[in-house]
Amino acid sequence: MTTSSSRIRVMVVDDHTMVRRGLATFLKVFDDLELAGEAASGQAAIQLCALQPPDVVLMDMVMPDMDGATATRLIRKQSSSIQVLALTSFKEEILVQSALQAGAIGYLLKDVSADELAAAIRAAHAGRATLSPEAAQALVHAASQPPAPGLKLTEREREVLSLMIEGLNNTQIAARLTISPSTVKSHVSNILSKLGVASRTEAVSLALRNRIVS
Repeated sequence: MTTSSSRIRVMVVDDHTMVRRGLATFLKVFDDLELAGEAASGQAAIQLCALQPPDVVLMDMVMPDMDGATATRLIRKQSSSIQVLALTSFKEEILVQSALQAGAIGYLLKDVSADELAAAIRAAHAGRATLSPEAAQALVHAASQPPAPGLKLTEREREVLSLMIEGLNNTQIAARLTISPSTVKSHVSNILSKLGVASRTEAVSLALRNRIVS
């Protein structure tokens, strides 16, 4: 018989009450798993993890106010011993990549079977990754694609590009960022080179099409 001290403590994070209730009920079926807490938002999950650290977090990826990737990153930064398992309805490449880059140890879709989810929780607790076939395929497809434009831009270059999108000239950008116009000119030159374009207009157009800056 599994003792309470040897059970894997699982926190459920999802903004839908019925999903949280369903997962809480699911955990009761397995002797070696127990509910460590529930959170309806990423921010609440971070606070709860600080107060009552679970072993594994089942993290929804798409929630209002704070997305699952951001919450995952902050929870892992707060305590690297907590494993986060993404559990979501979405299989888009960007979500899979952002979850894993944030420190999630696995990515599963919500149509996973109870036994498969239990196995993934046990694997996460043991430090082993689990990916749904769809998530694995998304990673394979992403790896085969050419790098998105803008990945090589520095944080400062992104700031300059954002102000270029606003229509500011070099002098105005310099004043906004409290740097010299010559430094802005150098940043703009680097931006054009890294994006492979010949003009500010082309850079702005490419940035907007590819959402290089938010």
